[in-house]
Amino acid sequence: MQFQNSLTFARNLDQQDKLAHFRNEFYFPKNQNGETQIYFCGNSLGLQPKSAAAALNVELEDWSIWGVEGHFHGRKPWFHYHKFLTQHAAEIVGAKPIEVVVMNQLTVNLHILMASFYKPSGKKYKIIMEAGAFPSDMYAVESQVTFHGYNYDDAVIEVSPKPGKFTLQTQDILDAIEKNKDEIALVFFSGVQYYTGQYFDIKSITQKAHEIGAIAGFDLAHAAGNINLQLHDWNVDFAAWCSYKYLNSGPGNVSGIYIHEKHSTNPDQHRLAGWWGYREDKRFLMQKGYISEPGAAGWQMSNAPVFGMAVHSASLEIFNRAGINNLREKSIQLTDYLEFILNDVQSKNQQIKFQIITPSDSQQRGAQLSLLVEENGKRIFDFLTENNVIADWREPNVIRIAPAPLYNNFEDVHRLGEILTAFSI
Repeated sequence: MQFQNSLTFARNLDQQDKLAHFRNEFYFPKNQNGETQIYFCGNSLGLQPKSAAAALNVELEDWSIWGVEGHFHGRKPWFHYHKFLTQHAAEIVGAKPIEVVVMNQLTVNLHILMASFYKPSGKKYKIIMEAGAFPSDMYAVESQVTFHGYNYDDAVIEVSPKPGKFTLQTQDILDAIEKNKDEIALVFFSGVQYYTGQYFDIKSITQKAHEIGAIAGFDLAHAAGNINLQLHDWNVDFAAWCSYKYLNSGPGNVSGIYIHEKHSTNPDQHRLAGWWGYREDKRFLMQKGYISEPGAAGWQMSNAPVFGMAVHSASLEIFNRAGINNLREKSIQLTDYLEFILNDVQSKNQQIKFQIITPSDSQQRGAQLSLLVEENGKRIFDFLTENNVIADWREPNVIRIAPAPLYNNFEDVHRLGEILTAFSI
């Protein structure tokens, strides 16, 4: 499509958008003057669905009516509340329902999963991951290797982009795995890199990991609800994701995990156990000896945080109606238009100089563009904020802009371009 930098063109795209009506299902923040802001920060915290309050209120009402009996007699009995989220969560990540459960928070789940799947033995004790991963991933990996008695600098292989590059080539990753194949126990990458917005080739990385006899695990915090994932078909061993970014379920809300059925249905697969992962039909017998619930649900430890899950359920229902394939199709067009607008702005305003460090290939990125600003980066970011644009600043000089296809539209992107064009030092 030949893009145009005009309001009429943007509005025409919005009129053709079959997902446009979902925008009305979210609350947009307003400034102190009551003006609606342009929100491009769904890669950090998604907007609140208007249905969230009603979903939460159902559980508050059932608590008031039933008390503890809400576990069995509420409209959605709390005893197996996680089951109300499983189908839609599985659809989002391309998994079988038995391979998915919603529980805990992201980094907690990553630790739980690595306790099961990081099994250093002999020469094969190293973890390979991308350099510059999100700090929680680095800290989790560091504590896992030190827990097993290893030193981070020795036991963790970080794969960096080539000199002068900001992103990794898939072949760089595969070559690093091959080079260290005799020492790697776990291949652990993000699905979408938080800083650059690069979408890693999960299928190829997983295939290579298995080729060398390693486990393949992924942090999908910036991928779930953003990318069309096919975790089961790609034969990924494990993954975890949060629900508060593209999945719009509220700050610090619950996480999802995926464990391939070859592991999750194996009763001998090691896991950290808790009461809520015990076999449901025997849970209240209070017996010794752990017998796990089949599938990923057998990794649960504590009972469901129902209030947070209620909000997450409301968001998942929206995703189910929209369809992840439709969302990905719009996301590509929306982000492509953003790239066109940004490049056009830079050609018109000589006081704005930046490099888009997110891959230009739509298939190698999610709903995000990261701008490495050469000069006055913070001033430009502050100018956006002053003009009702909510984006994201990452030190030392990167502005992340994330047009989420559920609630952002093409007019938002055009308005961003108009504001940036007006920037002046």
